[in-house]
Amino acid sequence: MMLIFRTAIIISLLFPLYSCTDHGHDPDERVFKQIPELQEIKPLKPVKIKLKRNAQGEYSWDLSGNDTERIIEADNMLQRSLEKSE
Repeated sequence: MMLIFRTAIIISLLFPLYSCTDHGHDPDERVFKQIPELQEIKPLKPVKIKLKRNAQGEYSWDLSGNDTERIIEADNMLQRSLEKSE
């Protein structure tokens, strides 16, 4: 009877120890792998437009941003919309 009681106590003490130890899993396999193509994609920053109007009612603007093609595109769009409204 005492042997069964001691065995039960030893098993109950070793079970939590076994469950908290490493079972040979590689820690790198749980880490998400990064795809290089997704790292290179950055969100495009918008073109900032500062619209100005002088006392004669003429408009001008200052454009700023990182992508020169988008700045030129925005400039052309503003010029066309100004020509249409005149």
